[in-house]
Amino acid sequence: MRFYRALLLLYPASFRAEYGEEMCGIFRRRRRDASGLAAVLALLLEAAAETACNAGAVHWDIFRQDLRYASRTLRRDAGFTLTAVLVASLGIGATTAAFSLADPVLIRRPPFPDAGRLVRLWETRAGTPPFELSPADYRDWKRSSDSFEAMGCFRPVAANFSPTAGPTGQAGAGDPERVQGAEVTAGLLPMLGAQTLAGRLLNDGDEGRGTGGILMREGFASVGKQIVLDGTPYVVAGVLPRDFRFPGNDTAFWRPMRLSEADFAFRNDRRLQVIAKLRPGVTIAAARAEVSAIAREIERSYPSENKGIGGLVTELAFDIEPRTRLLIIALCGAALCVLLTACANLANLLLARASARRNEMAVRIAIGGGRERLVRQAMTESLLLAMLGGGVGVMVAMRANPVLAGLIPGAVPVSVAIDWRVMLFAALVTAVTGAGFGVIPALQWSAGADKAGRKPARVRSALVISEVAGSLVLLVAAGLLLQTLWKLRSVSPGFQADDVVTMRTALPMPRYASPARREQFYIRVLAGIRQLPNVSAAGYVSFLPMAMKGGMWPVLLAGRDHDSGMAIVRFVTPGFFETLRIPILRGREPAALDRPLAAVVSESFARRYWAYADPLGRRFRLGPQVRQVVAIVGDIHARGIESESEPQVYLPYQQVPNGAAPFWAPKDLVVRTTLASGALAPMVRDVVRAVDPEQPVSDVRSLSGIVDAETAPRAIQAGVVVAFAAISIVVAAIGIGGFLSFVVSQRAREIGIRIALGAQPREILEAVFLRGLALGGTGIALGSAIAVAVARTMRALLWGVGPADPIAVSTAVALTLAMTLAGTVLPAIRAARVDPMAQIRPE
Repeated sequence: MRFYRALLLLYPASFRAEYGEEMCGIFRRRRRDASGLAAVLALLLEAAAETACNAGAVHWDIFRQDLRYASRTLRRDAGFTLTAVLVASLGIGATTAAFSLADPVLIRRPPFPDAGRLVRLWETRAGTPPFELSPADYRDWKRSSDSFEAMGCFRPVAANFSPTAGPTGQAGAGDPERVQGAEVTAGLLPMLGAQTLAGRLLNDGDEGRGTGGILMREGFASVGKQIVLDGTPYVVAGVLPRDFRFPGNDTAFWRPMRLSEADFAFRNDRRLQVIAKLRPGVTIAAARAEVSAIAREIERSYPSENKGIGGLVTELAFDIEPRTRLLIIALCGAALCVLLTACANLANLLLARASARRNEMAVRIAIGGGRERLVRQAMTESLLLAMLGGGVGVMVAMRANPVLAGLIPGAVPVSVAIDWRVMLFAALVTAVTGAGFGVIPALQWSAGADKAGRKPARVRSALVISEVAGSLVLLVAAGLLLQTLWKLRSVSPGFQADDVVTMRTALPMPRYASPARREQFYIRVLAGIRQLPNVSAAGYVSFLPMAMKGGMWPVLLAGRDHDSGMAIVRFVTPGFFETLRIPILRGREPAALDRPLAAVVSESFARRYWAYADPLGRRFRLGPQVRQVVAIVGDIHARGIESESEPQVYLPYQQVPNGAAPFWAPKDLVVRTTLASGALAPMVRDVVRAVDPEQPVSDVRSLSGIVDAETAPRAIQAGVVVAFAAISIVVAAIGIGGFLSFVVSQRAREIGIRIALGAQPREILEAVFLRGLALGGTGIALGSAIAVAVARTMRALLWGVGPADPIAVSTAVALTLAMTLAGTVLPAIRAARVDPMAQIRPE
């Protein structure tokens, strides 16, 4: 019988109380009639099957009844239902949207086989972020290391793409277009699990051929087709699928990397991004120790080029900078705060509703309704509200999804979308939310009217206080982020970006390998552009300010080996400083025939190396060359608004080192004009086409747009947190108003008697306001303490603002206090207007 009684636990308690003993009696008789071990076992199996089937049917039947009753009850109280669904949808929607952002970036591994063993290799120098390897260092690391099963590298490139080629190897029909790609070593793509739709992957033989094979992404070209990149013909060896993820930005082609002895001669040419696969059993820490030892050995062998250069091994992850990761974590925390505030508010609403239905529950218990059934009914109503709120919340998340996607850098190959993982997360949050805000009212229902006392009121007060505290925390965070955004937007970039249009005309190699040919292109194109209407100045630069974060070379002064450092290097044409209105403070622009080689340096460069001396005429070594300072210009924020004005060096465009032209030759055109970019671009294309019909003009945009893009993620970040704070404060206001309205309705008779005995409406008004201010003040005090702790964790997200910024904190407190007063107004007015005769007459 013990076995059968255990089976009966599968039935609801109310069902067991009514039918349990009768079912045990029937089973006892059947057990008595069974003879033999086989018959007993058959009876037990039959009883287990019947119980499992019937118990499920009983539970489903009760659930259907509870669901119908809950639906009918919620339809009758439409105002409460709409409010509860709205609050639940805001909390669930915010949390779901935040998860859709965090999942592909922070949770999922990169979509490569054995992703846990794939790592990135970097070189390091004190005071600078990790950077790429030079070809010579890459070769030495690959030869000397034992921690890696395989190692490969790539370099992002762009090329002028023509889909067809004529018999001479030149581009065929149609204008060429600029496409992004990568030069890769043969072993890299198999390491990342690349599989072609057609054809083959690259092999070691491709790296040594004159033209060799190339891989294209699906949709660009088919296997065996001849294409032209930068004037060089290739034959498509294989086609990779559109959904192949590669650590780059919209990679359209992969061509073999061909490294010559000239590439290995210059160790300061750090441009290779290296990926390796750990051997089984080797940890990242062990690999890091090995590459650090290799880097120290290289430093001893090549002290001039590799002084202070170390090694670093990190997990292969999408290139999300630490600040962006922290931002996503902070947004998830803000969304969780909104969800908790919504749950507290819903629990408060349901507690008020449970108190109002106390008599109904007492009647149901009196006529035989079990407390378990009441709890089930309460939980069913809560889960139904959560399901409705979850459905609306998913729609809210879908609308917020494109906005949140703006926080992910464009070069990261992940998509922020509402997929099955996000939907599963939303379902789990909905279930947990429904159970979370429904458990307290369910317990109150189960306690019955006879046990109702002051405890529910204390619980509701605590919930309101928690809502206010959570709102204040979000308001302080929003204030700090808005302050950061305002300060960043007030920073001058060091140049005038208004009325400047930028375009790119990257010259293909080897067609423009000759310095003389490049010089003729720049001279003729700039001359034609300067003659266009409404154009006041034009120039070229190797990399636009803020658009390119790299381009740094080591600096060394004679006799001051201890004082070496790094400088941002740009090659420029005449007219660049005039176009961007970067002031030349002293000296002159360099000339092509300056001997020794000339350089223009920034103020920060001059202060760094010649703080107390005249820098004009001074010499320094930049990479392999000795340069002489001929001018000093104003500092600009070359690598972003949030970066300090680092030492900068500008070199004449005619002096690009041999072999470095593909990377360093000026390619970004800047034009100061009153025309819009859309009107100027066709005229510039005509000028360029007249000089070189095969040269495309790409990346047309305004320089002010590039500057604005520096703070765009900050604006989205602040906007999202402000939206979360606004949701939270509205929910908290609803919570305070709902709680005080309930208190007024419950004490309406007492208020009526007090007014009948001579109390003035003003006194009643003040009493309600004081009750609301007491709740709000307690929540503000609690929230302030939490906000200070939270703000300290946000320090890395702030710029120019301290975590205890008085403006942000005082504004948040003032808004929270205003919210408290706003939530108190209607209940206070309602209390002051209580009719004493209407309350006393029933007696």
